[in-house]
Amino acid sequence: MKSQLNLKTAIITVLFVIISAAVFAQTGKISGKVSDKKTGETLIGVTVKIKGTTKGTATDVDGNYTISSLSDGKHILLFQYIGYAGKEIGEIEVSNGKTTSLNVILEESNSQNLSEVVIQGSFKKESVNALYALQKNSASISDGISSDIIKKSPDRNTGEVLKRVSGASIQDNKFVIVRGLSDRYNAAMINNSPLPSTEPDRKTFSFDAIPSNLIDNVVISKTATPDLPGDFSGGAVQIKTKDFPTSRTLELNVGTGYNTISTFKDFYGNGRAAVNYLGFAGSESKLPSAFPSSKERFLLLPLDKKVAASRSFKNTWGINNLGVAAPTQNFQMIYGNSYGLKDDAKIGFIGSVTYRSSQSISDEVRNDYNEVSGGTIGVPIFEYGDKYYNFNSTLGLLANVAYTKGANKISLKNIYNQSYDESTLARSGVRDGFILQKVSQQEINEKSLLNSVLEGDHLISQKSKAKLNWNLSYSRITNNLPDLRRLAYSLDPTSNETEYKAVVQSTAAVSDAGRFFSELDESIYGAGLNYSLPLNIFKQGQTLKIGALKQYKDRTFKARTLGYRLATETVDQTNALVVLPQDQIFSSANIGANKFMIDDISNPSNNYTGSGDLNAGYAMISGTFAKRLKATFGLRVENYIEKLDSRDNSGKVNVDNNYLDFLPSANLAYEVTSKANFRLSYSSTVARAQFRELAPFAFYDFITGLVKIGNRDLERTTISNFDLRYEFYPTAGQLISVSGFYKHLKNPIENNIIDGSTASSKSMSFINAPEAFIAGAEFEIRHDLGFISESFGFLKRLVYSANAAIIKSEVDFGAGMVTINNKRALQGQSPYLINTGFQYNTEDSGWQASILYNRIGRRISVVGFGRTENGSFLADYPDIYEAPRDLLDFQIAKKVIKNRAEIKLNISNLLDSDASYYQDLNNDKKFVKVDDQLINSVKYGRSFSLSFGYKF
Repeated sequence: MKSQLNLKTAIITVLFVIISAAVFAQTGKISGKVSDKKTGETLIGVTVKIKGTTKGTATDVDGNYTISSLSDGKHILLFQYIGYAGKEIGEIEVSNGKTTSLNVILEESNSQNLSEVVIQGSFKKESVNALYALQKNSASISDGISSDIIKKSPDRNTGEVLKRVSGASIQDNKFVIVRGLSDRYNAAMINNSPLPSTEPDRKTFSFDAIPSNLIDNVVISKTATPDLPGDFSGGAVQIKTKDFPTSRTLELNVGTGYNTISTFKDFYGNGRAAVNYLGFAGSESKLPSAFPSSKERFLLLPLDKKVAASRSFKNTWGINNLGVAAPTQNFQMIYGNSYGLKDDAKIGFIGSVTYRSSQSISDEVRNDYNEVSGGTIGVPIFEYGDKYYNFNSTLGLLANVAYTKGANKISLKNIYNQSYDESTLARSGVRDGFILQKVSQQEINEKSLLNSVLEGDHLISQKSKAKLNWNLSYSRITNNLPDLRRLAYSLDPTSNETEYKAVVQSTAAVSDAGRFFSELDESIYGAGLNYSLPLNIFKQGQTLKIGALKQYKDRTFKARTLGYRLATETVDQTNALVVLPQDQIFSSANIGANKFMIDDISNPSNNYTGSGDLNAGYAMISGTFAKRLKATFGLRVENYIEKLDSRDNSGKVNVDNNYLDFLPSANLAYEVTSKANFRLSYSSTVARAQFRELAPFAFYDFITGLVKIGNRDLERTTISNFDLRYEFYPTAGQLISVSGFYKHLKNPIENNIIDGSTASSKSMSFINAPEAFIAGAEFEIRHDLGFISESFGFLKRLVYSANAAIIKSEVDFGAGMVTINNKRALQGQSPYLINTGFQYNTEDSGWQASILYNRIGRRISVVGFGRTENGSFLADYPDIYEAPRDLLDFQIAKKVIKNRAEIKLNISNLLDSDASYYQDLNNDKKFVKVDDQLINSVKYGRSFSLSFGYKF
């Protein structure tokens, strides 16, 4: 008890010292970034002075500057740089303990006189000019969202942020889809380092792992440039976390949430340990140390040893009432500071601790049907009602430190995320038309993510302005299922039986009574080097950039499949054991030579190792080539060597692919007017198979009834991308754009149902289709409503934003695939996307509100199968579609306590929209319950969250 008090005292003391130090900072600062108006490049070594004083500094290697220890009141800044017209910016208000941000753009001048100041402006006007220039200067087609916009949305993590970006949508609240393309066609980067996949069987990243208020900006590049990864076609998601702050920062945020169908409702589960609340599974849920380490060793044991090994498992089968579901809890602490050193050097850091805990309940309908005929509803295979109880805890840490001195900067950025999900499924319903069933699944999923990037930026020559950037990165992902448990009870009402019996037979079956353990461990080692040199071709400014990348990926996957069976075939299955309740049936007393025991039914394919060795180099030129023409063009070369080693029932399985790809790209931007651009782009990219898609590992998905198997013969996809875009910037921060795009895919990777499957016994794998195409158009607008009437000031503060996409895709399997629809939409691709909303903000009163709407068109969730007769495809098991869902979110916020604190109220899923997955029997492209087959529906309820944040 005494040690706990000492620990609490120490924590309180540290917090008090940090808070006190933050509160007593009493001088103001001015900071910002200086850029070239024509090229958008940041300028290094710009002289920045306070007019009438000796205080001043120079911009660093990122073009940033900071002037500290300024008194209250208005100041005038002078910006001077050889070869550029100087600027004098006035009306810059500085307050004690605060940092005033001012970004500035400079224009080239014929004069080389450093002291000449030819342009004067105000703080407000210059801030608008800088933002306006930033929007127009990108040569590639991209869309993004800044930290200022993120603050005005109800989004808590990056996954929720991304669905606000034009052309992007989110699956399962965390996986990004760009332009309707599934996640295999997208890439993810954080702080210039590729992110690993957080899922074991798909190329995707769980973006809910990164808190939104630690993001500096998010940019989705929809066209490739040679300095971006070559393995994307939909979009390359680039996340920048916040660097060290310009002034001391201490921020605390606490929040709680309520869900209409979960909070304060009875919550069931097996129970949990203290470490589960910190995101860890704990040792008690892992495979017992006394259990044989392999199937081969288990099979060699005599019967008594097998029984002893079966008894080494704890009885964790009970599902208990754990009380009521508690409200969601959120906590975050952010602290950062920067310090001036000798010779204008500076060091700074920012760190955060984020914690979230939630308990949710969802009601689901889960059906499946036998083969259909003539568009009529098929005979049900099963009709279940599912109740899910999910507990989640997530612990996130961020630690960034940076050192800058003149033309050099070195930074180390680290993210660590640990999460624990415990899900309990209670299922009841009818199988095969008359068999009553009660089934449970208890699943634990423990994940961790570590990403570290060491990066350096250096100005090699002040005269040539040549720059060198390098980075070293390490990422590690773990994804473990330490003890997935399934148990089924059934009752045949046509017999004389009156009690449900556990489905435990003489042969073990993991789907009826079994345990599954798996461990996935993946590491990625990376290094990159980039060199840039300013040029002056045709008396216009360009930048030559060359670079190289090395990335090595290593994955290990291990799984054990265990099933309970009757120990001897002579045991009467009607005995008292099989009618025991779930919390008693597999207790130690019921494990024996003439009772129950465990059998190891793992397959040889349950284990695999994989490696991916990527070596890339590129050369590109970017800049202005004529008065109104900007361009980025060049070549990227990638050599990718992928290896996979596993086994199946016939012996060893080896994959050894070596791909060499030449990936040219060109992006043109023509300035139609001072406020409008026309863009044209071409690029060649690839999409590679993932380890899970190549591995022969077969996994039975208890929820859907599918068996998923890899295909060692998959080839990578090559893609040709064409884009055009017209964009108009009425004023800074406002945008109207129209885009069109076309993509041709050779050997696209698609899901398919394996030949020989039936509706009641389906196996899914992956296949290369010969070709596919995607064509679409996008529209985006962001504009205030002040143009309606100048008489109403609130209209100027009311901003309307909308982005929408219409997309057509078609995959062609050729005439040889008789069990697959020859031509259909790409799996996971949406025909349209809609994001729209209003934001209202008043700086004077501190009120802020937003209402945001999101909808996606129906997309194929599971590919079906059928037969081809007389040249026409007849669907025996039609494709399963995810129906459109209307999402409406609302937020209102108010700044209080002298604008240091903010209270936010968020309401998500305001329309209480459910998710539905169905088979469209009459092909009318809409879900009608009486005409179509409902496969799955999920109720989420409305969510309310209240948060309080305070900046010291």
